[in-house]
Amino acid sequence: MDQVQNKVKSFRTAPVFFTAISTILGAILFLRFGFAVGVLGFTGVLGLIALGHLVTIPTSLALSEIATNQKVEGGGEYFIISRSFGLNIGATIGISLYLSQAISVAFYIIAFTEAFTPLFDFIRNRFDIELPRQVISIPATIALAYLILRKGASLGVKTLYIVVTILFISLFLFFIGKTGYADANEVSFYHSRSDMLNISFFTVFAICFPAFTGMTAGVGLSGDLKNPGRSIPFGTVTATITGMIIYVFIAYKLTVSASPEDLLNDQLIMSKIAVLGPVIIPLGLAASTLSSAIGSILVAPRTLQALGTDYSLPAGKLNRVLARGRGETAEPFNATLVTSMIALVFVALGDVNAVAQIISMFFMVTYGSICLISFLYHFGADPSYRPVFRSRWYISLIGFLICVWMMFKISTPYAIAAISIMVVLYLVISSLHKERGGMEDIFQGAIFQLSRQIQVFLQKSKRATTENKWRPSAVCISDASFERDKAMKLLDWISKKHGFGTYIHLIFDYYSKSTYNKSKEVLNKLLDLDEEKSKVYMDTLVSPSYTSAIAQIIQLPGISGMENNMMIFEFDKEKPVNLKQIFENIPLVKAGNLDVCVLGSSRRQVNFKKGIHVWIKSYDIENANLMIMLSYIILGHPDWRKGKIRIFELCKDDDFEHTKNHLIDLIRTGRLQISPKNIEIIREDENISTKTLINSRSTEAGLTVIGFVEEQIKHNQELFTGYDKIGDILFVNASEHREIR
Repeated sequence: MDQVQNKVKSFRTAPVFFTAISTILGAILFLRFGFAVGVLGFTGVLGLIALGHLVTIPTSLALSEIATNQKVEGGGEYFIISRSFGLNIGATIGISLYLSQAISVAFYIIAFTEAFTPLFDFIRNRFDIELPRQVISIPATIALAYLILRKGASLGVKTLYIVVTILFISLFLFFIGKTGYADANEVSFYHSRSDMLNISFFTVFAICFPAFTGMTAGVGLSGDLKNPGRSIPFGTVTATITGMIIYVFIAYKLTVSASPEDLLNDQLIMSKIAVLGPVIIPLGLAASTLSSAIGSILVAPRTLQALGTDYSLPAGKLNRVLARGRGETAEPFNATLVTSMIALVFVALGDVNAVAQIISMFFMVTYGSICLISFLYHFGADPSYRPVFRSRWYISLIGFLICVWMMFKISTPYAIAAISIMVVLYLVISSLHKERGGMEDIFQGAIFQLSRQIQVFLQKSKRATTENKWRPSAVCISDASFERDKAMKLLDWISKKHGFGTYIHLIFDYYSKSTYNKSKEVLNKLLDLDEEKSKVYMDTLVSPSYTSAIAQIIQLPGISGMENNMMIFEFDKEKPVNLKQIFENIPLVKAGNLDVCVLGSSRRQVNFKKGIHVWIKSYDIENANLMIMLSYIILGHPDWRKGKIRIFELCKDDDFEHTKNHLIDLIRTGRLQISPKNIEIIREDENISTKTLINSRSTEAGLTVIGFVEEQIKHNQELFTGYDKIGDILFVNASEHREIR
């Protein structure tokens, strides 16, 4: 297993693209696509291509998005699914995916033998001998397995380049070929013979859909890529779009070059159209099927190796054997050997048509899972989900729904069989690995978001689990709700997308029937004031003292269902009459292990375009990450869409370079959209106070974020004052160090 984790990664983007495009432009293109055009006509095939890519494009975009949010190790799609849905569900889908990939090797080898049809016809006509296809397919499988086992992925990729070159040459000669059909006949782009032949659109779709499913083939090389976060999105999306365009042009070329009868009756019709067709098209077919087989035999063992590494297979010893790799690159020798034997069995059987249909169902399950993961991450709005490449939630949702719909449209019995097999696999794996989590990890964020939306909706209509990853669940208490609204706005900025916010108006009085009625009247006024329909949950509290009110609040759970982890105090910068009670109660809040924020509200309008200024001082070891994350979360609110975050860090002369490099690396690895140009390291100067510096540099900032430590409260009663030249200030004290992940 260490060998797998420490393997040398040598591939860049090209192998991802060529593995994907060679699988997309595979056997279906040469053997079945002419049939599809003959049955459906040009416009019907355009609909077929469009429908197929309503599955593949959302999947490739979702896959690219997820791959740029997490470090993708070996196993490609299996790794992504297992790290998102949990190892038990990941193993269920991964085993099915592996079998699909392994049997695909046999499928492509059997199709490869079709390139030798002229040879078989010659032997039958000359010697009256009907040779079985296995005389080609079995030696070809053994030779391919020997090549990969002996030389590894590097030679496989080099061979892939050669056969892809042949493939593109054959396609070029096909496109420049002429038949004269268009000159002698009236070409119809709208004809369809599906009714006449009693062949439905979805029957043809089921035949041709495997042609579009190769876009994720290159993802299986993830463990061998130097930079998966770049190579996977670029290679996958480019191959998907390129394949779609080529299929559209091929459909047009077939339509104008051959009659519907010829398209229906001659599976190698392309050889009648291409220049040097009798030679180049069988050669292209051989190249396309061989390249697809190479792609599959490179990818399938890596999926199996990753399953073994995660101990996801039923037998412990088998896991260790399959996880083991050879050489510096940890080539999956044992996994390749198993894959080759599985492929050889199905090649010997010679007919995988029935198996191919249920295997295509497993591919649909895989693609649907990837789209669902992307959608749930979007819906959950987890602050740690910050992919460099972004799709859209509705694109992922469309991809997932179409995958499910297409499974049943292609074949309801096979769809039910595939789902049943997945359920059985999941139950077996869960019984063997009871300690592993299920789907709760990825659904957790979605459940919290749904819970929040429901709670806010119920309250706005006036009817009145714990998360592993950090997100702010803030509560603010103030008795000046109708004089100042900055605290309420701050909560809305925090809770609009990533966090949760509860605003409590404090009524200084003893609890009684009259004060209870008064609290309800005040709450209605607050809700009426909320014209912008913020995502903040509002309430009132009757208490005779500020301290007792805070003591009650910090012991109550948040409306989101999770514990409140942040208390926000608020004061008027011009008349800071309540600063003393804030100072007195900060230790009480800290006793509850909550983060503390103190908002200094100014009468100035917020200048959103000038963004947020974050000031980090030498003692902000605990505070810095929380300050940056809060700024990132606030900036996600539509009010701040034109603003940016600027970070100023004060340091001593001898720490200048180290401080700068550390901060830039933190922003880069955290995938925070903060430009290095907006990071400024300032050397401390004893002759200039920090307050003077902040007043001069952040005069126009929309919000200024400054850290503080609890010890300062005891010795500095002017800690939160003296910032007269700037607008709103948020003072931040973290209860513990927050990791930016």
